[in-house]
Amino acid sequence: MTRLLFALILLIPVGAPSAEDIVTLPTRGGVTQSYLLSAPESGKARAVAILFPGGAGKTDLERETARAVLDRGNFLVRSRRLLAAAGVTAAVMDAPSDRPRGMDDDFRLGGAHAEDVGKVVADLKARFPGLPVFFVGTSRGTVSAASAASRLGKAVDGVVLTATLFLANRRQPGLSGFDFASIPVPLLFVHHMDDGCVTTPYESAKALAARYPLVSVAGGLPPQSQPCEAMSPHGFLGKEAETVDALSKWMLKQPYPREIN
Repeated sequence: MTRLLFALILLIPVGAPSAEDIVTLPTRGGVTQSYLLSAPESGKARAVAILFPGGAGKTDLERETARAVLDRGNFLVRSRRLLAAAGVTAAVMDAPSDRPRGMDDDFRLGGAHAEDVGKVVADLKARFPGLPVFFVGTSRGTVSAASAASRLGKAVDGVVLTATLFLANRRQPGLSGFDFASIPVPLLFVHHMDDGCVTTPYESAKALAARYPLVSVAGGLPPQSQPCEAMSPHGFLGKEAETVDALSKWMLKQPYPREIN
C-alpha cells in the first residue's frame, strides 16, 4: 500500500518549477500569520490565489520537511505549482501562531481569522500591484475562504470552493448555516461527482448550480485514502491538472469547462 501510494504521488503532475518562499506577517497583538508563496517566473503572474487547506489547516511551514509533506497532501496545496504554471501566484495559508494545533470551524468562521487573512491580502496586493486576488479553499478550508470573503467584502476579486464542506459533523458546523449570498464577489464551486465524504456531498453543490457556476469532475485514479482524505475523489486524485486548469481559467476570465471527465 505504501509503495503504491508513493508511486501515485510521483504520477501527480507538479507543473513548471516555481520560486517558493515562506512569508510571516504580524497580525493581532503578537500573533503572526505565515504563508508559503509559490510564484511563476518574474513578470508572468496574472492573478493571485490564497489557498486554504482542509483539516486543521496546520501546515507547519517553519519546519524543514514542510514542503515535502505539502507535496503529497491536500489537493490544492500539492497542486500549487500547477497554478503557478498557469500564471497564478499561489499563497498557501498556515494556521496562525496562536493556533498551534490548528483551526476549528468556529475560529475559521470568526473575525480574528478574517483579520489575519486580511493582512495576507494586503501584503499580496503590495507585492503584486494590480493583479486580481482570489480565495481558493478545499474541504474544511472552504469554511475559511467563504467566511473571510463574506467578512472582507470586496477586498478580493472572487472565491473558488472545491469539495465544499456543506454539512456539519463532529460538533463542527462546516458551512451548514452559511449564506453564500453574503459573498459579494463572483463565486465558483468545483466538486467531484464521486466525492464520498459524508460532509461534502456532490448533491449539495449541484443544488446550487442554478445560482452559481459549478465545475463537475468525474474519473481519476482509484482512491488510496479514506473518503474524506486527499488521495481520493474528495481530493481530485488523478484529475489535479484538469481541475486546476478549469479553476485557473475561471479566475483569468477565460472559457472553462463545466464538466471534466
